[in-house]
Amino acid sequence: MKLKNRIMVGFLMIILFPLILFAAVLYGTAYSQSKASYQMQSEVENDYDISIADHEGGEVKLRVMVRDVIYSVLLILALTAVAVGLWIYQSVAAPLVKLKKATQNIKEGNLDFELETDGDDEFAELFRDFEEMRVRLKESAEEKLLMDKENKELISNISHDLRTPITAVKGYVEGIMDGVADTPEKMDRYIRTIYNKTNEMDHLINELTFYSKIDTNRIPYNFGKLDVTEYFDDCADAMEMELENEGFRLHYQNFVAPGVRVIADGEQLGRVVHNIIGNSVKYMDKEQGIIHLRVKDVGDFVQVEIEDNGKGIAARDLPNIFDRFYRTDVSRNSSKGGSGIGLSVVRKIIEDHGGKAWAASREGEGTTMYFVLRKYQEVTIE
Repeated sequence: MKLKNRIMVGFLMIILFPLILFAAVLYGTAYSQSKASYQMQSEVENDYDISIADHEGGEVKLRVMVRDVIYSVLLILALTAVAVGLWIYQSVAAPLVKLKKATQNIKEGNLDFELETDGDDEFAELFRDFEEMRVRLKESAEEKLLMDKENKELISNISHDLRTPITAVKGYVEGIMDGVADTPEKMDRYIRTIYNKTNEMDHLINELTFYSKIDTNRIPYNFGKLDVTEYFDDCADAMEMELENEGFRLHYQNFVAPGVRVIADGEQLGRVVHNIIGNSVKYMDKEQGIIHLRVKDVGDFVQVEIEDNGKGIAARDLPNIFDRFYRTDVSRNSSKGGSGIGLSVVRKIIEDHGGKAWAASREGEGTTMYFVLRKYQEVTIE
């Protein structure tokens, strides 16, 4: 029953219930008095000897009757007040007490409770809205805790990874200052090493900056029509030179017909390829690292495959590798480095392009990363 209807019923009960009971009492009293008068009249007709004592007895009976009426009225009002009070308390006060207790729990930071409700009145609707608010607050609190944990982990990872190149740079600079690099060859090697280490630091800082943009959904995309063959030919040339310097070989194959285009951001797509290949280089355990870059035509999509011959990924870890900060090397070998967000960035960028990223791997044999992009197709309006 709706609260408005309950109030109306309660109001009618307060008015009508005492009136009905009082009318019943008056009716009973009048009936009793009428009956007594009738008997008295019968006695008068039969016996005209009316004494003063009989008259006084009648007055006493009248006073007793009035007293009984008053007591009855008071009892009726008291019972009505108790009944209506209990009914109103059960209908209004009890839900308010329950709601107050729930509010106190939220005030104290306790969101692990459930506000049960039934019915379809205003309080039931309020309880359902309150319960929905509690669930959302709990989800928000849990999300905030997760974000705080991830941010702390990111800072810890970046700090750990920055320490290694900074220590190396410091050592090589001290070597130069102390005259250890006493030949042009040594000096050149020291300077190149310092340059490479500063590039590592620059890459880590860029990852941190990019992560902050991901977290606020402010990735600066600049979408355009990219020719698949031209783009990946250039990308392969650049990656081949970079990998050769690190002792890796790149095999590039393009199976897409000339002229096929996709709508994509070239810079961010390059970040995807760089992050995947960077992971392959980072976790390579073979003496000769080989990376295959294949671009295929799969109907309405262009599929890119990046395969390595590294140590592979365990089946239990494979479903989680695209999660932020997930690491298969829990011990965090410091030689591996990385912030732990590289593949999560890959998935985020590809999904923002309307594509999909996934992986397949066999331990000891290597890993293949896949992602697809939808082809651009001209629509002719006739």
